[in-house]
Amino acid sequence: MNVRHHVPALTGVLSVLALGVVFAAALQAIPTALLPRAPEVVLDAIPHVNAVLSVTAIGTILVGWRAIRRGNVARHRAAMLSTTGLFALFLAAYLYRVALLGPTDFSGPPVVEGVVYPAVLGVHILLAVVCVPLVIYVLLLALTRPVPALRETRHPQVGRIAAALWLVSFTLGVVVYLMLYVLF
Repeated sequence: MNVRHHVPALTGVLSVLALGVVFAAALQAIPTALLPRAPEVVLDAIPHVNAVLSVTAIGTILVGWRAIRRGNVARHRAAMLSTTGLFALFLAAYLYRVALLGPTDFSGPPVVEGVVYPAVLGVHILLAVVCVPLVIYVLLLALTRPVPALRETRHPQVGRIAAALWLVSFTLGVVVYLMLYVLF
């Protein structure tokens, strides 16, 4: 199969598979017996490591965005591939921890617990889910075409949307981290 000619279909298949794994882990549908158990110190460190990965990803998205606006395609590509790698590390660690331990309970003040936290978390999750097919799509376009041909595809338009939503999602993820582990 020539991936170049089937980017939308492959995006759909990969998105369904990726989101299936995400929801299976988040809903603890993956039997924990299938997962090796890391020491508690490792499990406890994952949220903090993921916060660093998220802040770094915010930086690489901004670098990539600025680079492409200046016409520096090589730097843009490096930054966006770095963001993808950071996201993959974040997601693997997050899904591993949540599959084993479940979601972290929020223990802040009632008004924050009842309104603010669910709103921030909900928007973060929604944007993260929406970003999956968008990021896969622009990534597949970028990896299957020469740079000059990308201007003739939806890569620039979808990429702008994906980068903006990804940036907001990562930022809200850091806000969730701060609410769970720093502020309350």
